[in-house]
Amino acid sequence: MGRFLPHPDDVPVQITPRKHASLARQKLHSISLGGVACNSDRGWRRGAAVDMYMPTLGEAAHYPGYIAWCEKRAEGYRIGVAFTDDQTLFGARMGEQVCQIEHYSRLQHQSNLPSNSQQTLALEWINRHAAEFSQETVDRVLGTVDASA
Repeated sequence: MGRFLPHPDDVPVQITPRKHASLARQKLHSISLGGVACNSDRGWRRGAAVDMYMPTLGEAAHYPGYIAWCEKRAEGYRIGVAFTDDQTLFGARMGEQVCQIEHYSRLQHQSNLPSNSQQTLALEWINRHAAEFSQETVDRVLGTVDASA
């Protein structure tokens, strides 16, 4: 199973059930490419088919996935939403970059640091963290990089 990117707590995400067959844990473990870890106000059964929606990104930011794990916390649950195809994983990772930039921007404003434009903050974040979201990093984590390249 691949790596799960932590979704920032201060950027909204909605998880809703999908009318799609669940996946068995073992099958999910073998086909998951990784995904996103986020908070949930409810517990989920492993393998449940879900839709992950990031309202900050607009109506099109829906990513179908499966619950890979669910941990009870003091306040709610922490869940892993796994994706099973490259295109969905790529879309969700790009969405996560935007959410991380939004989170970074909020932290800068809360810290009373000099006011920078959203674009300047985005470029600053990209320079520091974009490599973590690259296809090369995904391939390396998944072990799919061609060694002869």
